[in-house]
Amino acid sequence: MTTLKILAVAAAFLNSGTNPAISCSKNDPKSTELTVQNASISPLNNISKDNKIQVALLLDTSNSMDGLIEQAKSRLWNIVNTLTSLKYNGQTPQVEIALYEYGNDGIRDENYIRQVTPLTQDLDLVSEKLFALRTNGGSEYCGAVIRDASANLNWDGNEKSMKLIYIAGNEPFNQGKIDYKDVISKAKNKNIYTNTIYCGSREEGIQGLWQNGATTGGGKYFNIDSDKKVIYIETPYDIRISECNSKLNDTYIYYGNHGSEYKMKQITQDKNAEVQSVSNLVERTVSKSKKNAYKNEHWDLVDKAEKDDSFIINMKPDELPDEFKGKSKEEIKKVVSIKSAEREKIQKEIEELSKKRQAYIDAEMKKRGSDDSDDLGKAIENSIQELAKKNGYSL
Repeated sequence: MTTLKILAVAAAFLNSGTNPAISCSKNDPKSTELTVQNASISPLNNISKDNKIQVALLLDTSNSMDGLIEQAKSRLWNIVNTLTSLKYNGQTPQVEIALYEYGNDGIRDENYIRQVTPLTQDLDLVSEKLFALRTNGGSEYCGAVIRDASANLNWDGNEKSMKLIYIAGNEPFNQGKIDYKDVISKAKNKNIYTNTIYCGSREEGIQGLWQNGATTGGGKYFNIDSDKKVIYIETPYDIRISECNSKLNDTYIYYGNHGSEYKMKQITQDKNAEVQSVSNLVERTVSKSKKNAYKNEHWDLVDKAEKDDSFIINMKPDELPDEFKGKSKEEIKKVVSIKSAEREKIQKEIEELSKKRQAYIDAEMKKRGSDDSDDLGKAIENSIQELAKKNGYSL
């Protein structure tokens, strides 16, 4: 929906006094209605400002790792949803993800490492950069990339924050000039836990010191088949959640010089997720409904106003989309209030649907056994849950 249409709809609602139904499914009889007159920017409900969950993904992008990158694309949103399910003292911490690549001869660095994204809540950026990764050559220096990630990322200083490094690859762990034991030990001293994922047999990974790296870092060691295709379980709730995704996108109002570009990026990453599978798009939609993970105040007026209720009053005319120019600040605030309330209703419906979907998946997984657990996403999911319990987090 364009901003012009949003204004037109808002004006109609305000003039008529009627309330818009926002059910994501045409067949859902339990439609909820918005009370426009009482709509307001909703607060950040139960989101902890005291601590964070920070995860750095370090992926080998040498020639043999195409399968690993495909698994990362397929499991990104599953990983995000695992992180957002954690609570600390009943509150949901903010989630940030960073992305590194290493082992690619095309990287102009003596150790062939590159920070692709910093620790960020801009998950569309993480997705965009992940889908742009390409494999090439191969000189894999695990110690060097762990050193860079542990030293140069903006890790939270709060002891309650959970800080995790996941490094995945298939060459001996001790290659290169940097002593992995030294850098991993230093990271652990800062409460940054290093987890290792070897792409190959378990015994080869142990011999290649991947298990030792995890033991040194207080993390978990896993081995996966990086060439295995991710298995998706379709559920009766997927279509309805996808319908919610379209309606959720309609609640975003871009602002600023690059706002329209970010809005297009949101749509592009929806398409990237869908290319992997419909189930992957559903996982992304569930992630987008989580306030502690998917925040876009850098381009979305609804998120920005929620964080700073004085922003709309103080914003400059040239920061607005063309459709908003010439409108009063009060008119803009009313539209934003409507969209904020609408978004909250949609997010709640997605949450309810996702619980039913997950119960369906869990039942199917139980029937199948553990045959489809040998991939990057499942390895990370299992270790997150185990480490979370050790650090006082609950599921």
